Amino acid sequence: MFFFLLSLSVSFLGGPPDVGKMLGGEEKEEDPDAAKKEEERQEALRQQEEERKAKYAKMEAERESMRQGIRDKYGLKKREVVEAEAAAAAEEPAAGSLTRPKKAVPAGCGDEEEEEESIMDTVMKYLPGPLQDMLKK
Repeated sequence: MFFFLLSLSVSFLGGPPDVGKMLGGEEKEEDPDAAKKEEERQEALRQQEEERKAKYAKMEAERESMRQGIRDKYGLKKREVVEAEAAAAAEEPAAGSLTRPKKAVPAGCGDEEEEEESIMDTVMKYLPGPLQDMLKK
């Protein structure tokens, strides 16, 4: 009795159609033309996808021709060409090196030991003799 009421309430409320099967009810008969219909549906989907791809390929070709016209008008290079030239220029100085090229160091910015020695020498010049001897030891 409970299962009967449950199946009625589920079907009345718009529940999943397989509830009757789960409760031991009848199974629905399969449509003999279901395979043919599914095949036709798949073919229609494939055809729609091909049409969509053709449409977008055509649109992209039109956009590219418009871009090329703008590049020609203003003397611009294509982005891929510019990036390829930049990459080639970056690889050229490092052609046999496994590390990236080092940047040039401005004068006075790298040899800190020399600066410290020169500062120490400058300070020593202004100190009295006995104090200089004590600091040298």
